[in-house]
Amino acid sequence: MGNSRPRRSRPSDLMMLVGQYGSLRCLISVPSTHASSATLWPLLCFLHGKGEAAPLDIEVALTRHGPLSPASAQEATDHFVIVAPQLPLPGGDVWRSNVREVQQVVDGAALEYRGDPARLYLTGFSYGGNGVLDLAPLMRPVWAALWAVDPPRVPQGSAGRPVWLSAGPYARSQRETFARALGVRDLSGAPTGDYVYRDADLGHVETARQAYADSAPYQWLLDRSLG
Repeated sequence: MGNSRPRRSRPSDLMMLVGQYGSLRCLISVPSTHASSATLWPLLCFLHGKGEAAPLDIEVALTRHGPLSPASAQEATDHFVIVAPQLPLPGGDVWRSNVREVQQVVDGAALEYRGDPARLYLTGFSYGGNGVLDLAPLMRPVWAALWAVDPPRVPQGSAGRPVWLSAGPYARSQRETFARALGVRDLSGAPTGDYVYRDADLGHVETARQAYADSAPYQWLLDRSLG
C-alpha cells in the first residue's frame, strides 16, 4: 500500500497525490468520481523521459509531458487512475532495468485505487516510450494495451500487445523498422485495429504535447481489455 499524500492542485483543480510503491516515488491522479463509485477503474501508468528523474521536483517533472500535463485531454484524468513513477538519479534509458519496480508500482496503485486488472495500460514519452516497448514483453500478461510516444529506439522484439505509436522525428526516421517490429500494417494513421501508427509531422516535444492532448488514443485504450 502506498503512503499517498496530497500535493497542490494543477490549474484544472485536479488534486495530485504523491505516493511510493517499492523504491519508486509516484505522482498519482484519481478521477473526481472515484470516491463515489465502487467500480474498478482503468489504470494508466506513465513512464517519463530524459531529464525528469529525481531530484527534480516530482510534480514539475511528471506534468511536463504525458497524461498529467495541464494540456492533456480531459479524458485522461476523468476516466483513468494515472500513476507516474519517477526514476532515481541519474535516470536515462533504463526502464528495462526497472521491470520489478514498475510491477510494484502497478500492483500497489491498482490495490490502493481499485485498478481493474483487465484494464491496465502503459504509456511513455521518449525514453519512456522505449520503456513501454522494452517492458511489455517482460510483463506481457499485465497490459491490455500500450501507447509509445516517439521512442528513439526500435524494440528488439514484438511487444506482444496492442500498440498505438505516436511518431515524432525519432520514430519517423525509422518508420518502416518500427512498423515491422510492432506488426503495424496500416501506416495511414487510422485509429483502428490493434496496431496504430500516428504521425502529426511535429517535433519531438510537440509530438508529445499533441498526442496527450488528443482524446483518440485514450478512447482506443479503453476499447481494449484483457479477457
